[in-house]
Amino acid sequence: MSAKTTYKWIGSSPVRPDGVDKVTGRANFGADHSEPGMIYGKVLRSPIAHGRIQSIDLAPALQIPGVLAAMCGDDFPDADAIQGMSSGESPADMRDIARNVMARDKVLYHGHPVAAVAATSPEIAEEALKHIQVTYEALPPVLTLDQAMAQDAPLLHEDQITRGLPEKPTQASNIAAVLTLQRGDLKAGFSQADIIIEETYTTPTAHQGYIEPHAVVARCNEDGRASIWCCTQGPFVVRSLSAQVLGWDIGRLKVTPSEIGGGFGGKTTIYLEPLAVKLAEKSGRPVKMVMSRGDVFRATGPTSASRTHVKLGVNKTGKITAADVKLECEAGAFKGSPMQTACMTALTCYDLENFNITGYDVVVNKPKAAAYRAPGAPLTAFAVESAIDQAAKTLGLDPIDIRLSNAAKEGTVAPYGAKFPPIGLVETLEAAKAHPHYSAPLKPNQGRGIASGFWFNAGMQSSAAININENGTATVITASPDIGGSRASMALMTAETLGVPYADVNAIVADTEAAGYCDVTGGSRTTFATGRAVIMAAEKVIVSLRERAAALWELKPEQVEWRDGQAHPDPEASAGADIKPLSLAELALSAAKTGGPISAKASLTAQGAGGGFGTQICDVEIDPETGKTEIIRYTVIQDAGKAIHRAYVEGQLQGGAVQGIGWALNEEYIYDEKGCMQNASFLDYRMPVALDLPMIDTVIVEVPNPNHPFGVRGVGETPIVPALAAVANAIDSAVHARMTDLPINP
Repeated sequence: MSAKTTYKWIGSSPVRPDGVDKVTGRANFGADHSEPGMIYGKVLRSPIAHGRIQSIDLAPALQIPGVLAAMCGDDFPDADAIQGMSSGESPADMRDIARNVMARDKVLYHGHPVAAVAATSPEIAEEALKHIQVTYEALPPVLTLDQAMAQDAPLLHEDQITRGLPEKPTQASNIAAVLTLQRGDLKAGFSQADIIIEETYTTPTAHQGYIEPHAVVARCNEDGRASIWCCTQGPFVVRSLSAQVLGWDIGRLKVTPSEIGGGFGGKTTIYLEPLAVKLAEKSGRPVKMVMSRGDVFRATGPTSASRTHVKLGVNKTGKITAADVKLECEAGAFKGSPMQTACMTALTCYDLENFNITGYDVVVNKPKAAAYRAPGAPLTAFAVESAIDQAAKTLGLDPIDIRLSNAAKEGTVAPYGAKFPPIGLVETLEAAKAHPHYSAPLKPNQGRGIASGFWFNAGMQSSAAININENGTATVITASPDIGGSRASMALMTAETLGVPYADVNAIVADTEAAGYCDVTGGSRTTFATGRAVIMAAEKVIVSLRERAAALWELKPEQVEWRDGQAHPDPEASAGADIKPLSLAELALSAAKTGGPISAKASLTAQGAGGGFGTQICDVEIDPETGKTEIIRYTVIQDAGKAIHRAYVEGQLQGGAVQGIGWALNEEYIYDEKGCMQNASFLDYRMPVALDLPMIDTVIVEVPNPNHPFGVRGVGETPIVPALAAVANAIDSAVHARMTDLPINP
């Protein structure tokens, strides 16, 4: 397989399998599911950011006509008894997940669930919440990194001991963990530098901003089993986490994923699901729960706020001689910020001999952080790419040239220890420099910024099954929810492998009882990992088809070749015989005579996910009187390895950049001094809309990943990584002032 391989279907942009249902409104999202006899659940959330729960009285709520169930933390097993880590894009302590789903002895953020009710109407359930009596002992809220890391800081968790230090501390701390990555001689590296750039950069708490709020319907059956319908990036993760929080065997739960109206990492964990199951169990009725937009903002995982100090040594040729990066990352109420991945990606675009990277995972009285598109990577990329841009300006170097002179390439050892196979960073930089955008003239008050970024991409576990129908069409079954086009990519890879038309392949997303185990749709893993399972299953189908054709022709299987969707006999073996090729449809029609239905399954833990690199060019125009920033041109250049569905890849590149632009210019959580969120709506939490942006141009670079049959690299997360710095660098170019704190508002 080479970059020049010609494919029939791979790389095209056919009609999306789910498109018609979505534009006509027939697609069922989380809140669309209903069950006979269904009632409605609502959650009582903490009005304070930090406090002890002294008492909860559910009885007054249960007296209201129409209220059929009420619950609090006492209805769940002891959270302290739950051991182990969750799976998913951002693994978390199961004890913390249980306490985040429903508060126990303490509330740790404004919006923390305290109790829940289920009633015959949403209105009755809302009224019932007002009658639940909760007594709190308010504690001082810890809202910033400085407050949390102070010597006399109020502790969120009296049993939290900092992990990762050379000697285990004896005192509890709000610093959950410390990580250090280092190589070479930092002092010697800085001594070789002609200039040193040193600055501190901050990013705010920001939300994924998915349009569809969290929603779930749960039903408990008489046999003790339960069914969950929900919007999720991973039904098996929902099953596992919910079972552990409930204290159930996972075999008692069946999870069916709905269509999903956005996730971006924020739907890789659980919030409502165990509550709905418990309320359904108590009431004997199916229970629907749907978050309000305010609930989504106050009580689901945003990404972390951060502070990054960068010290960069650079010689006059532009070579980086040393880099020292210190990251402090807010985890929210429970440990587990994306500090580790932020550290691992901070300097990965560059081939460096001397560096030190230190990260701190810090708890504060805000919602527990969740994954957000390349978790952590945009935080440190903003800082490092801003510092590199400043170094280029100080030395009078082209910002692309300074990156090219330091760029990671095949053979480079990443700061986290991996040695890169073929990668495409250099190619994206060269494509950026050659792009007409880069040389286009600028007017007064306009500026241009460049930034690069990296995301690992994940492998993890995936399964797939392919069933051949009687007419020769194929059904592909996986449990990877379709967020960015996975149905289309699975169908394309199946069609290409089998040699059949794309229209003859139907890809479906199944529940946890109808499909083999799949990890979450996240980590830019699905096209790579689930795609490999699909290809493996298709190859097994081909083996079966060759065996069946051989039986019909009275040949050996090795004397049959499969190409262009047909079985062909070996010319020498069939010499003198009038044997015509057999199509998939013909073999399917005769399946009963050759062994029965044609199907195959494949499962794997995918290894060799190719790292994703990208470079972005941003032009801005600043109104000198108001400070308003307008994005006037934007180009995203990224190595996709091989674009399977080209239009979907372009959409991922554009979407990631848009989210990064919003984070750079507008988006942030605003809290008052008591820790109550002040902008928990799309009216006040300002995300960019179509009118705020130009058409975003994309350039797809294809340096094949050698560990995938078609060369695939995941593309979903890399495009957000450079965006924050690209915008900041463009603004610096326009106003000649370095902005180090996001968002860069007027």
